Amino acid sequence: MWVECRTLETSCGGRRRFLRSAVMRLPCSFWFLLLLAAGGLLLLHLQDLTETLQQQSQGAQFISTRVQPVRKEQCSHCSDHDRQSSYPTDDNFPSPAHPVQLPVFQGARRTSLLNPKDITAAHVTKSHRKLLLKSGPLVQPLNTDPPGQNRDSTERLTRVQQVRQRLMREVCAKYTSGTTKRSLTRMDVSRIFVEDTHKLLYCEVPKAGCSNWKRVLMVLQGLAPSTGEIKHDEVHYGNHLKRLESFDHKGIVQRLKTYTKVLFLREPFERLVSAFRDKFESPNSYYHPVFGKPIISRYRSNATQQALRTGAGVTFKEFIQYLLDVHRPVGMDIHWEPVGQLCSPCLLDYDFIGKFETLEEEANFLLRSIGAPSNLTFPSFKDRNPNAERTSSEIMRRYFAQLNVAERQRAYDFYYMDYLMFNYSKPFNDLY
Repeated sequence: MWVECRTLETSCGGRRRFLRSAVMRLPCSFWFLLLLAAGGLLLLHLQDLTETLQQQSQGAQFISTRVQPVRKEQCSHCSDHDRQSSYPTDDNFPSPAHPVQLPVFQGARRTSLLNPKDITAAHVTKSHRKLLLKSGPLVQPLNTDPPGQNRDSTERLTRVQQVRQRLMREVCAKYTSGTTKRSLTRMDVSRIFVEDTHKLLYCEVPKAGCSNWKRVLMVLQGLAPSTGEIKHDEVHYGNHLKRLESFDHKGIVQRLKTYTKVLFLREPFERLVSAFRDKFESPNSYYHPVFGKPIISRYRSNATQQALRTGAGVTFKEFIQYLLDVHRPVGMDIHWEPVGQLCSPCLLDYDFIGKFETLEEEANFLLRSIGAPSNLTFPSFKDRNPNAERTSSEIMRRYFAQLNVAERQRAYDFYYMDYLMFNYSKPFNDLY
């Protein structure tokens, strides 16, 4: 047995020595080629893995910014007393809250180190194509906004609103500081129209697009299929829209707290000239006898009997004399009353402040923000005196050229708070 094992061991050892000697006799070129082939396979594998990781990390950088609701900033100058209101009694109402309505956009843009145009088949390996098909495209479409809305204009208009609201609060805080803030009364909300379906409160400012705004409110309320079908008399004399003062105390308070409060206004001197042209240069069965007759009687020397009887033919200079007279022969009218008195912005703190100069763009932006039907847009037609040219800055200057420097200054002082609160420039260089 021992002899057999020894014989087998000798045989196996001989075979190992034979194989070792045979391997040692292989040429060096064979070993070089073998190592080169192994290294090439390793490099290809590493390159494929690197490309996969790079493209996954690049694709992950396309992240859209989220839309956050507006948080209205409190005026830095306001005291705690200014931000609170007294408990309502009878016709007094608490200061309204601010419903969230407009988006806030961050300044960061959608950027990436990878240009979408540079993505070619060379960037995508064969082993990665299946992953791409399952996970979707690396680059998401840049324009993901709803139809009818432009992201850039929405961001710009949102920032415009923030600036206007901040200025309004700062001016109100500055000119009401040190005084006791009074509570709202029914008179303060008498010019505000209510649209319950979309929770909208609109303060009527004549000669700043109010007729077309009433048409829009009627369509939103379901009273008409389109704005183009509503006649002027239906708008102003149909009594289709409810005013905020018509609700009971609880209804007024609830709407002030939860509805979006909207104000649209106009450059004060242009609004004033527009009102004068509309009420005194065109036939009018109300303003000529009610305002024209006492104005002519007070400010025109040697007036004719016909002028005194009809009240027609009031000049712009006579109209300004009436406006600036502290003892007016006839009271104030909403068509030329300052917006600061007409809509009480320091008490109501409006959520949206629009301007006539950019009326259509801002009105449509607001309509989209409150969820109005997509086919409803703000109308641009003029239904009263449609052939007359709209009052522009140039037309306004022609009328004010009839006044002397002192009269222009007094008129500017009359509307000073409107100019200041809503950031309108001085219309004439000689004003101070």
